[in-house]
Amino acid sequence: MNQPDDPENLQQLLDRLRTRTDGQAEVSVADILDAVGERSFGPVTLVAGLIVVAPLIGDIPGVPTLLGLLVLLTLGQLLFLRHAVWLPATLASRRMEQAKLAKGLDWVEKPARYIDRYTRPRLVWLTRGPGQYLMALVCMSVALAMPAMEVVPFSANGGGLALMAFGLAMIARDGLLALFATTVTLGTFWFLVSGLMG
Repeated sequence: MNQPDDPENLQQLLDRLRTRTDGQAEVSVADILDAVGERSFGPVTLVAGLIVVAPLIGDIPGVPTLLGLLVLLTLGQLLFLRHAVWLPATLASRRMEQAKLAKGLDWVEKPARYIDRYTRPRLVWLTRGPGQYLMALVCMSVALAMPAMEVVPFSANGGGLALMAFGLAMIARDGLLALFATTVTLGTFWFLVSGLMG
C-alpha cells in the first residue's frame, strides 16, 4: 500500500534516489530502502527491477540474486500484512558504488519520462486487494528465479523489466501495466527454461 509521501511515478523515484544518495562513495541496500521509503512495497520492487535492468549495475555477478532476495523479503512481508519493510542486517549492509548507481539512473532518465506519460490509474482492481497480492506472488516467483537467470544471458534483464513494471503498476495503480508485466514474466520464464534446457 502506498503512503501519502510515496513517489507516484518513475521520474519521482529516480529523483529521490539521486537526491538521497548524492555525495556518497558507496550506497547500501539500507540507503536505497530509506530513499524510497520503508513503508513502500511498490517502490522497493520498482527500484530492484530498475537496478537489475540498468547497465553497469545489473551486469555485476550476484547483483540480480541480491535484488531478488530483497524483493522476496519485501513482498513476503506484504503478504503477511506488515506495514513497513524489515531487512536483516547482512542484506541491508550490502553496498555498491554510488557512481555506478548514478550512471544507471542517468541511463533510464529518458525512458522514465516516456513511460510516465503513459501510466495512469486504470483497471485499478488489478492493483488492489487480491490483485495486489497476486502481483506480489508473481514478483516473488521472479525473485526466486533470479539465481538461475544469472546463468542464462539476458534472462535477468527480462526479470528486472517484469519487476520494474509490477512495481510501477503498484505505484501508479495501473492494472494495464500489471497485465503487461505478467506477459513479460511469462516470456522471461519461457526464455529461461529454454536456455537451461538448451
